[in-house]
Amino acid sequence: MAQLLLDHLQDCTQGRPPVCLSTILSVCQGILSSPALSSVFTTKYELMVTLLAKFCLSACHEIQKQSPKERQKDAKREHLQTEPATSLEIIDESKKTLPSAFLFEVLLQVLSCYLSVQRQQANPNRVFTLVTNQLIQPLVLLRYLLTSQDFVPCTYHIRQPLRRDVRIKIDSILQLALFPSEQLASYKAELFPPKENSGKRASAGTKGPLKPVTALLSKLNAQDYCDLSLCYPVKSDTSPLIFRFFQESYGKGKGENEEEQRMLCFYFLARLVPMLDLQVDGCSVSHEQKSPASSCSPQSWNQALQALEALLSQALSADIYNIAADRIRHGDLQLIFYRTVAQTLLNEAQPSIPSWYRCLKVLLNLNHLILEPDLEQLLSSAWVDAENMEAQVQRARQLMVCSLLQTYTKLRQLPHLFSSLLSVICRPVLVERRPPLLSEGISASLRTCLLDSSPSQVLEICSLVLQNIRTHLQPDLVNEEGDGEAMEVDGGHGHTRKEAASLKLSSLCQLLHVVLFNLKTLDNSSPVLLVRRSKGFMEEMQQTIKDLLNLFLKPNVTSAQRTPKKVKKKELKASLWEQKTQEATLLLRYTWVEVDVLFHIHCSKYTSVDSFLMATEDEAEASPLLTHLETLLSGAILPARLHPSPSCSPMSCLLLKLLTLQQMKRVLLDNAILDESNATALLKRAVQFIVAKSELEGGPVGEHVWDGLIASVNGSTYPVAHWYIVVSNLPLIVLHLSEEDASHIAHVLVGSLIHGDVERAKDQPPDILSFSSISSQLALSKVFPELPSLFSATVRSIAQRIVSVLRSGCTPKACSSFLMKKTGSVSSDINVCQPVFSPLIIEALVKDISASSKAGETFVLLTDTKTKELLNLIQILTNLNPDGMNSEDLSSIFLLLVFMFTSMQPEQTVVEPLESGGAALFFGELLRTLTYLLKGNNFQSVLKHIHGGTVLQAVLSSLLRHSSCRKPTATIHSDWLDFVSAAQGFIGSLVQLIITRNSSVRLNLDQFASYLTSKEMVSRQNELPSSGASMLSVHLLLASLTSFSQAMMSNLGRSKVIDQTLTEILRKTTSVLGPAVESALKPQSAFFEAVTEPASALGQAFVVEVVTVMLQSELASMSLQLENKQITLTHMSLYQTFCQQILREMSSAPRPMDFLVCSLHFLSAFYKATERRVEEKKKGEELYVEIIQNVNRLLTAPWLSSTDAGKLEPAVQELLHHLVENNTTSQFSMLLLMIRDGLDVRKMRAGNWKEVLSAVITVKLLSSCQLPESCSKALWLVAPQIISAMGFLVRSSSQDPSLTLPFTVPTVTSLTALLRQGEGLIANPQHVILVLGALQSLPLDHLSPNVYNASFLAIHEALFAIIKCHRQVISKAAPSFLNVFYRLVASIMQEGRQRGDTDSGVDSDVYLQCSRLTERMYSHIAASPESFTALPAFMVAQYVTELQKVTLRPDVKLHLTEGIYCIMDLCMEQDIKFLRASLHTGVREVFNELHSNYIHYHKTQRQGEDKYTV
Repeated sequence: MAQLLLDHLQDCTQGRPPVCLSTILSVCQGILSSPALSSVFTTKYELMVTLLAKFCLSACHEIQKQSPKERQKDAKREHLQTEPATSLEIIDESKKTLPSAFLFEVLLQVLSCYLSVQRQQANPNRVFTLVTNQLIQPLVLLRYLLTSQDFVPCTYHIRQPLRRDVRIKIDSILQLALFPSEQLASYKAELFPPKENSGKRASAGTKGPLKPVTALLSKLNAQDYCDLSLCYPVKSDTSPLIFRFFQESYGKGKGENEEEQRMLCFYFLARLVPMLDLQVDGCSVSHEQKSPASSCSPQSWNQALQALEALLSQALSADIYNIAADRIRHGDLQLIFYRTVAQTLLNEAQPSIPSWYRCLKVLLNLNHLILEPDLEQLLSSAWVDAENMEAQVQRARQLMVCSLLQTYTKLRQLPHLFSSLLSVICRPVLVERRPPLLSEGISASLRTCLLDSSPSQVLEICSLVLQNIRTHLQPDLVNEEGDGEAMEVDGGHGHTRKEAASLKLSSLCQLLHVVLFNLKTLDNSSPVLLVRRSKGFMEEMQQTIKDLLNLFLKPNVTSAQRTPKKVKKKELKASLWEQKTQEATLLLRYTWVEVDVLFHIHCSKYTSVDSFLMATEDEAEASPLLTHLETLLSGAILPARLHPSPSCSPMSCLLLKLLTLQQMKRVLLDNAILDESNATALLKRAVQFIVAKSELEGGPVGEHVWDGLIASVNGSTYPVAHWYIVVSNLPLIVLHLSEEDASHIAHVLVGSLIHGDVERAKDQPPDILSFSSISSQLALSKVFPELPSLFSATVRSIAQRIVSVLRSGCTPKACSSFLMKKTGSVSSDINVCQPVFSPLIIEALVKDISASSKAGETFVLLTDTKTKELLNLIQILTNLNPDGMNSEDLSSIFLLLVFMFTSMQPEQTVVEPLESGGAALFFGELLRTLTYLLKGNNFQSVLKHIHGGTVLQAVLSSLLRHSSCRKPTATIHSDWLDFVSAAQGFIGSLVQLIITRNSSVRLNLDQFASYLTSKEMVSRQNELPSSGASMLSVHLLLASLTSFSQAMMSNLGRSKVIDQTLTEILRKTTSVLGPAVESALKPQSAFFEAVTEPASALGQAFVVEVVTVMLQSELASMSLQLENKQITLTHMSLYQTFCQQILREMSSAPRPMDFLVCSLHFLSAFYKATERRVEEKKKGEELYVEIIQNVNRLLTAPWLSSTDAGKLEPAVQELLHHLVENNTTSQFSMLLLMIRDGLDVRKMRAGNWKEVLSAVITVKLLSSCQLPESCSKALWLVAPQIISAMGFLVRSSSQDPSLTLPFTVPTVTSLTALLRQGEGLIANPQHVILVLGALQSLPLDHLSPNVYNASFLAIHEALFAIIKCHRQVISKAAPSFLNVFYRLVASIMQEGRQRGDTDSGVDSDVYLQCSRLTERMYSHIAASPESFTALPAFMVAQYVTELQKVTLRPDVKLHLTEGIYCIMDLCMEQDIKFLRASLHTGVREVFNELHSNYIHYHKTQRQGEDKYTV
C-alpha cells in the first residue's frame, strides 16, 4: 500500500497523475491521521524520508505549474488540442486551484509527522546521510519557491500562515538533521587543518560520514534536481540559511572553547563563499568554479552579492572575527580571506547593485584593514566614479561612504582618507563629467565627522586639498591654449585638459568649502601654534585665489593674431573650463572671507590681512572696504566677457551676491565707514544688486527644490537659492531697500504663497527648500513683523489682490460705491507701499457694509475659481501676525473682509445648500480670519471707523441671509457645524474685546442685544423649525445668543458699572433665549430618545449647551442682586426635565463625546442652582448621590475608551468641584467609601479594571478640589491608605503589558497628583518611598513609541513631584530615587540609539522629547546637592556604563550630555580620580572623552556665566 502511494506521488511530480491528485492527498491524509495506519510509515524511517521527498517534489511541481512560463506552455498545448472539452472537464475547471492549497495542508501534516519521527532516531549519522542524499535538495527547492519574490504570485492561493508553517518545519528538519551536536567532531575533523586535529581524526573517523561539509556542498552544487535556471538562485538562497544553522548549533562556545568555535564557523564560511561562484583565492578548500564574469548574468550577480552580504553580516553579528586573536594565533588567516573577498568585489565591481555597497560596508565594519590596501580603488569605484542614480543604489552608496567617513574619524585617520580621496579625484578620467561628489547625506555625515575631529586634523585636510589644487590642477589650467588640445589619458571623449582640470577644481573647491564651513573656529583658548598654522593656511589659500583670478586676466593676443577663426572656435570650447574655474575661484573667495571673519571675531590672536583690501588702500582716498564693494558691484573683479548671469553661470551669480552681502556686513559694523559720504548710496546699490528685481520678475516658476548646498545650484535651483538669500538676509538689507524693491519682494512673497501649499511647506524637511517653504517660513516667523515696511507692503499687496478679485464679480443690479472707486491694481509695478484705502474709500466701505446688512443686497457674485483664489489669500492672512499690522493696514484689511462677508456670495450657493459644501467652508474661514485679526494690538483704530455693535449686527444679519439661501438637507454637515462654531468664535471674541478695551460697552452691546431681541428675530425664532431653512436660522440665532451670553458672563466682576450693564443685557437675552429653546424643541418631543441618531435637527450637544448657558445666565443675572437670598429661576421646570433626562441617558449607551461634556457642564450648573434654593435642599442631597453614582457608571462604562475618559476629566473635575464645595461630612464620607471600594485589587484581577480606574480618576480629580476644612482633613487622613492601595495596583497591573497605557499610567498620574497636592500634608516619608517602589515595576522595555512616551512621562512627573514637593524624603530615599531615575536613563539610551532609516519621523520625536525630560531631571537633581551628597560619582558611572553599550542619535546625545554635565558639576576632584581608577577599560575611555568635553565646553562656559551671577 505504501509503495503504491509513493508510485502515484512519483507520477504526480512528473505531471502525469494516474488518478486525481485530490484522491491521493485524501488517502495520504487519512493514513497519517490514523495512528494505526500511519505506523506503516512512522516505523520505517526510510519510507518516511521517501514520502516527504515525493511530497516536496509534488509541491514544487504545483508552484512551478502556476508560473507565467508554464502557463504560456499550457496555453500553447491547449491551443493545439482540437477535441472539445467534456462536460466533466468543464465542471472540474473551477476546482483547478483547490488541489494546490489542499496539497500544502497535507504537506504540513507530512512534515510534522516526519519531524517527530526524525527526533526519535537514535543514529544521527543515519539521519544525516538520508537527509543529505534524499531530502536536502527537494526541501531547499521548496523553501526557495515559497519565499522568493519571483514566485509570490504563484502562491497567492496558499494562506500566508500555511506557507510560514511549512517554512518553519523545513528549517527545523534541516537544522536538526544536518547539524546535531553528535556531528560536531566530524565537522571539526574536516574543517580544521590536519595539524590542529591530528589526535581527534581517528576517533571521529569511526562514526558517521568523514566529510559532512563536502557531502552537503556537493548536493547543493548539483544541477540535476531542478530546472537549470533555478539551480543558482536556490544555492545562493540556501547558503546564508545553512551558515545561520551552523552558527546557532556550533558557534556558542564559552571560555576556552569560544575561540575554537569562532574559528570553526570561519572555516565553514570559507567553504560556503566559493559556492557562490565567486573566485575567492586564499581558502584552504580546493574547488573548481567558474568566475562570475563568465558564468553569472547580472541577475546572478545580484543574487550572489545578496547571499554574500547575508553571510558576511552573520559573521559580523556573531563576532567570529577577533582581530587580535587572528593576528597573534592564526597568522592573519581571516584577514587574508576577507581581503581576498574584498579584492574580488573591487576587481569585479558592480556599482549598479545595492548589495555590492553593503558587502563593502560589512567588510569595513569587520576591520578597516581589509579594505585599506585597496582604499583608492574603493573610493574610485564606490564614491567618486559611481554613476548609477537609482534611489536604492544611492541610498546603499551613501550609507557605505558615511560608514567609511565615520570609521576613519574614530581611528583619527581622516586626513589619510582624504589624501587617498584627493588622489582619486585628481586622476585622469575616462568620462566627460563625474557625478556630484557630495550628496546631501554624505555632506551631513562629513559635517558630523569634522566636528568630531581635532582642529589640527581638519586643518591638515584643508592643506591637502589646497596642495592638490596647486600641484595637480593649476599647471593644467595655466597651460597655453595650444597645449590644451592634448586629451586625457585614454580619453577619446574630446574634452581638453583644461576642461578636465576645471571640473576637478570645482569638486575640490566644493569639498574645501564644506570642510572649512565645519571647522571648529579659533577662539582665545586655541593654542598659538594652531593659530599660526591657520593664518599660514589662510595666506596660502588667498595666494591660490589670486593665481586663479589671474588666469582670466591673461590676454591671448598672439594666437588671436595668427588664427582668429580657430581661436574663436577654441574660445567656445574653453567656455566650460572658464565657467567652472570662475565658479571654483569665487567659491574659494567666498569661503575665505567667511572663515576669515569668523576667526577674526572669535580669536584675538588671529590678525586678518585681506590682500584684496590692502591692494586698493593706496589707490584712492576712499575706504578699501567701500572700494572693494564698488569693485564687486561694477563687476570689475572679473573680465567683462565672463560676467555671470543666472542663465549662463548661476553659481557664480549667487556667489557674487554672497560676497556682496559679506562686504555689506563689514561696512555696517564700522561706524567710521558709514559716516563717509558715498556709503549710504553704495549700500543701496548693493541691496539692489542682491535683490535683483529683474531676476525675480517672473516669480516662482514650478516648485523646484534646493538642498541648501552651493554645489547644487544650477539653472533650475538658482531662483530658490536667490530667494533664500534675499529672505534670510531681510533684517540686514531692509533699511536700505527702495520702495520699489520692497513692493516687488512683497509681490513675489504673496505670489509664492498663493501658488505653494503653505501647510505642505510646514511639513517639508528643514534642509529642503522651495519658494513656498521659504515664503511660508518668513510669513510665520517672529522676525517678519519686526520689518514694518515690508510687512505693510505684504498686507497691502494682499488687499489689492482681494479688491481685484471682488471687482471681477460685481453684479450689474447692485453697485458698490467702494468697488467703483479707484484703489490701485495688483501689478508688481504698482507701489504697494502707498496706502491702499484713503479715508474717503474707507468711509465708502463702511457705508456699503451698513447698506448690505440692512437691505440684504449682494454686491459681488463670484465663480468657484475666484472663490478659491480669495480663500488662498485669506489663508495667507492667517499666517501673518496681526500685531505687526499698523493701524491703517489693520483697519483696511478688516473692513475689507467684513465687506466680503456681508456683500459677497459664491455662485454655488445658488445651486447647493450652504451647509453642504464650499460656501460654508469659505465663510467659516473668513470668520476665523476676522477673529484672528481681532487680536491685533492696533485693532482699536478699526472701532474709530465703525462701531463694534454695527459689525456684530452686520455679521449676524449676513449669517442669517446666507443660511436662508436654500432649504437644508436631511443631515447637518460638518462644514455647517464648523461655520456655526466660527460665527460663535467671532461674536464672543469681538464682545470680549469691546468689554476689555472699554469701547463704549453699553452702546455697542445694547445695540447688538436690541437687534437680537427685536421683533424680526423673535418672529424668526417662533417659526416652525420644519418650515424649510428656518431651522438653520434658529441654529444660528441660538448659537449667537449663547456666545454673546458666555462672553458677558466671563467678564462679570470687573467693576460695578460694567456688572450692572452686563446683567441688564443678560436678562434681556435670557428672556429671548428661553422661548427660543422651547420653540426649537417643540417638534422634537422625542429628542432625547433619539440620542444615538447622528442627525438630530440641532444636535443634542448643542441644545444641552444652550440650556446650560441659559441657566448660567439666569444665575449670573440674579446672583449680583440677591447675593444671600433665595433665587427663583424662570425656567426651572425645563432645567429639571433636562437634568432627569441626562441622568437617565448619560451612561446607559454609547454617547457622543461633545454631548457627555455638555451634560457634565449642565449638571454642574444645575447642582449649583439647586443649592441656592432652600426648598430644594432635600432634593439637593438626593441629586448629589444620583450624580455621583451616574458619573461613576459613566467612567466604568465598557464603551468608554481610556482616551475618551481623559477628555472627560476637565468636565468631571468641574462637576466634582461644585459637588464638594459645600459638602457635608456624611456626603464626603460616602464619596470616600466609594473610592475605597473601587481601589480593590481583586476587581482588577477579575478583569474589572475599569471600575478600579474610575476610583483612580476620582482620587486624582478630588485631590485638586477646594474642600471644606473638615473634608480636607478627612481626605489627607486616609491619603496614606489610598497611596498604599494605588501603589499595590501599579505593581499588580505592571505584570500585564496590555494594561500599561489604559490603567497603569493613569494610576501613576493619580499618585503624582496626590503627591503634589499633599506637600506638607503627608507627614510619613515611608508613604512617598512606597510610590518609588511602585515606579520600579512600571515596564519600559519592548513598548511602542506612544506607550513608551506615556510611561516615561508618568515616571518622570512622579519623580519631579517628589523632588519638588517632598524634599525631606530625598535625603532618606536618595538611592531608591536614583534607581528609578536610572531606569529612565538606561531606557532612553536604548530607545534613542542609532537605527539607520528610523532615526527620523514622528516616533523619533518621542525619544527626543524623553531625552529633554531626562536633561531636565538631571538639572533638578543638581539643584538639590545636599540630598545627593555622596552620589554624583555613582550617577556618572552609571551613565558612562550605559553609554558604552550604545551609539546614541546626535540629538538625543546632546540633551543627555548636557544633563550629565550638571551632575559632573557636583563631582569633586577625588570623585574624578575614583572614577578613572575604578571603571573598566572600555568604560574608562568613554568617561575620559566625556570629561574632556566637559572641561572644554561646559566648564568654561559655566565659569564665564558665574561672573555675572549674583
